[in-house]
Amino acid sequence: MTQADCLFCRIVAGEIPSNQVAETEISLAFRDINPVAPQHVLVIPKRHVADSLADLDDPWVLADLVQLAREVAKGDEFAGGWRLVTNIGADGGQTVPHLHLHLLGGRKMKWPPG
Repeated sequence: MTQADCLFCRIVAGEIPSNQVAETEISLAFRDINPVAPQHVLVIPKRHVADSLADLDDPWVLADLVQLAREVAKGDEFAGGWRLVTNIGADGGQTVPHLHLHLLGGRKMKWPPG
């Protein structure tokens, strides 16, 4: 199920172009248009999951998202290491109300972030 006014649902539907990296029956991975790291891929469920991980009712969706992220991260551009992040709510930095994971790599990551 998709939402007509959801940016990511529109990408899944092909209404908005994206630089797709990989996909499964459940998930889609594509390059972020506003990257915060040299390698920044978004991994989303193809069906609309309202808001965030806090709203996920099917743990298999999360398993598929993480597995797809792992497959993408096997590429050379992530060879030095990578980070997988999800933002929840406005205070957590979430800007699109559709569950998504950020796969970040291509540079040394700081800890703590920010």
